[in-house]
Amino acid sequence: MVRKMVFVLICFISLIIFISTLHGQGSKKTITLPNGEVVWDLNGEWDTFVDNYGPLNKDKYMVINKITQTGSSFVAIRMMDDPWNFKGSQSLQGEIDKSGIKKVTLTSGNYVSPETKGQISDDGNKIKIDDGMHTRWTLTRK
Repeated sequence: MVRKMVFVLICFISLIIFISTLHGQGSKKTITLPNGEVVWDLNGEWDTFVDNYGPLNKDKYMVINKITQTGSSFVAIRMMDDPWNFKGSQSLQGEIDKSGIKKVTLTSGNYVSPETKGQISDDGNKIKIDDGMHTRWTLTRK
């Protein structure tokens, strides 16, 4: 009888752990747009690694950006100075759709990138953007 109760208790605890694991995987940070499309919620602070390459710049640095998302549009503001920009200046702006970043423009010093696309990781916690000419950014959710 005691063995049976212990077995049932172990099964019950295992079931609770399994269900909580499934719930944790399914609760990604998303928002639903008015048109019914579900997209990543990018709001919040992001650690940003900037890798400037090409003929003009070859420097690398870290900065913190705060993304504010309104519907499918988002804007990022620098939360600290970096070698080329002041705290509070706009660093990027773009649009997101269900497949990821639809378009984005990067701003650094006098340079404004051409419209490009970005990739969002499967868990929504990392964004990679490369303008293909001068700069590559990797944003990681704080």
